[in-house]
Amino acid sequence: MFFPRTCYFFLFCICCLSGNRTFAQTPTNLGFERKAGTTNLPAEWSSGEVEGYKMYLDSLVRQEGKYALRLQSTPDAKGQSFKAFSYVIPANFSGKEIELSGYIKTSFVTGYAGLWMRIDGTRGALEFDNMQNQNIKGTADWKLYTIKLKLPKDGEQIYVGGLLSGEGTVWFDNLTLKVDGSAISDIKFNPERQLKALQDTAFRKGTTITLGVPTKQQISNLSALGHVWGFLKYHHPAVAAGDYNWDNELFRMLPSVLEAASTDERSKLLTAWLDKLGPLPADKNTDTSRVEDVLLSPDLRWINDSKLFSSALIGRLNEVYQHRNSGRNYYISLVPGVQNPQFQHEDAYSGMKPTDGGLRMLSLFRYWNIIQYFFPNRHLIKEDWHAVLDEFIPVFAMANTAEAYTLANMALIARVQDSHAGIWGSSPVLDKWKGLYRAPVQARFIDNQAVVTGYYNAEKGPASGLKTGDVITHIDKQSIADWVKQKSPYYQGSNEPTRLRNLAQDLLRGSSADVDVSISRNGTPMTLNVKRYLKNELPMNLNLDWMSVPHDTSFRMLPGSIGLIFPAKIKNSHIPAIQKATAGAKGIIVDMRCYPSDFIVFTLGNYLIDKPTPFVKFSYGSIANPGLFRMSTPLTVGKKGGPHFPGKVVILVNELSQSNAEYTTMAFQASPNVVVVGSQTAGADGNISQFYLPGAISTAISGIGVYYPDGRETQRIGIVPDVPVKPTIEGIRSGHDELMRKAIDIINESGSTKP
Repeated sequence: MFFPRTCYFFLFCICCLSGNRTFAQTPTNLGFERKAGTTNLPAEWSSGEVEGYKMYLDSLVRQEGKYALRLQSTPDAKGQSFKAFSYVIPANFSGKEIELSGYIKTSFVTGYAGLWMRIDGTRGALEFDNMQNQNIKGTADWKLYTIKLKLPKDGEQIYVGGLLSGEGTVWFDNLTLKVDGSAISDIKFNPERQLKALQDTAFRKGTTITLGVPTKQQISNLSALGHVWGFLKYHHPAVAAGDYNWDNELFRMLPSVLEAASTDERSKLLTAWLDKLGPLPADKNTDTSRVEDVLLSPDLRWINDSKLFSSALIGRLNEVYQHRNSGRNYYISLVPGVQNPQFQHEDAYSGMKPTDGGLRMLSLFRYWNIIQYFFPNRHLIKEDWHAVLDEFIPVFAMANTAEAYTLANMALIARVQDSHAGIWGSSPVLDKWKGLYRAPVQARFIDNQAVVTGYYNAEKGPASGLKTGDVITHIDKQSIADWVKQKSPYYQGSNEPTRLRNLAQDLLRGSSADVDVSISRNGTPMTLNVKRYLKNELPMNLNLDWMSVPHDTSFRMLPGSIGLIFPAKIKNSHIPAIQKATAGAKGIIVDMRCYPSDFIVFTLGNYLIDKPTPFVKFSYGSIANPGLFRMSTPLTVGKKGGPHFPGKVVILVNELSQSNAEYTTMAFQASPNVVVVGSQTAGADGNISQFYLPGAISTAISGIGVYYPDGRETQRIGIVPDVPVKPTIEGIRSGHDELMRKAIDIINESGSTKP
């Protein structure tokens, strides 16, 4: 039920590349011969901004014509990242099969490159292929590739494009798109197949709604509207059927509800809104008595709140719940086999102006309701989530600049305390707020103190004058404690060590080319003026932020017959060689203070565990009863037969161990021979669900809950070490890895594995 991050991250990122769902019937720039305006980008094609990648038209390397499209990684590309481009066409035509072909050329590709195609419908992703299984990597000259998908009858949108995963360069040229062997340009489209929601494009370019400082009555009005809008979006059969563009309906209702003078007036407006949606079906959908393994029930107490609604409206809302949608939903589906939510038909409004009050309020309402109905860890939000909505209404109402709007979203996202959340990808506004200049020096929080731990650039880092082990006390005369207090509300993290991890990455960023850094070195205070650099001014290896102690290879033998596995470099193809090399080893250390580069839960887990053993179970949501979460049966790891390692295994973890790293550690813990050494992990396990907020703000949530077989929580808590060990400032200064030393000691000790 758990997929490696590259797979599910790609699936959801690709879903949103096309922004506002505006498309022509057929692509006419399949050869990339036309530029978009005065840019060096291809006309018609879309691409999300991804840090660490460049995309442009190449006139020197091409298969034919004037240009090829080039995707290229830059030095700050992360190993698990990718860059993709796309075009979307409506699936309103008949046919059995669609075929995408194109020429691809690669240079030093470390991940893979390929064409990709996806067909979406109200059930979510119906068909998908990204050529990952063809493993196009390394360096190769132009070659023609083809992918084909069946055309489902309920398909609505078809995404086509290309991608680069990992590092390297790839060129695309001379694409063709065919349906049942005929060129897409010759296909006859049927506009009547489009759902009504797709035909309503009234607010494609935004709204004219302006918001100022809201009164107490207006805050109450907007809170009631936000509750009802989200409830109807996920419950009312007509909305679920795609009969309404629900964003646009919000924009139509917002001005009048905002100005309602009383609860009664507001309720009349909302009741008329309900009347517009038509009659409810006769069948009721309220019997949940036979639903087993319920972990979390819907929170619908607000429906009966007489302070929000009149008695008549309360009755109408309860009727909607009793006769709620029981089938698929135009706006939400669950990923088959995984069951994490997939948010669909959500416009990104990439051209949003921050002065647009309607889109700002949509951002708040969209996010709040996603958490309310489809966040599996809603019960871990210790504050009243309804009160959070009221709190942020004036914040979003007044956030009429790009920075204020971005920070409002950051602060809201941070309140769910999920390390998978935050704002993903490149954001010019956010980059400016954090600081366009970065010192070539890495810092982390050790014992709640900011400590220099490494260098992003091997030459300029040491030249800064800062040394590993230096304790940073002030930045431009501001104390680190004050800096953390000022910034913390905007940084996500399932727990405090992870929030500090995220804060530390931006500690030495700023708006100027130099910064005064006050430090304590061996007890001696001093202040250094440190030079900072713009993004393209100096290459920096920011991958250091995602691993404690980088290793050159996925595996090596340490003295004393101890094997060391480093998952950040591992591939499943390495496992047989690892098994052979460790067959007679005294023990194995798995340094999980990183993000695994491949999904090794079962390939390596079956080597460490000699029989099928339960290690995890999941909670997942419901389309038929939004807000309800059920628990799955446990999943097992390990098998009888084949090679098994009988010795001690020690896994090293800390706050850098997140998601797949935590899940993999859980699996290996099923072995009685495994000991976990380290400190609290990131506490964000399970598959992610990504979505966009207006302004093309990309964010995500942990989409399923992850539990040990006995029901113990992992979200926020993370993996609890058997042997707690934290790095020390002295260890950082001397280059001594306390966790690695402890692991070696445990393996060399006689007696049982578990302490």
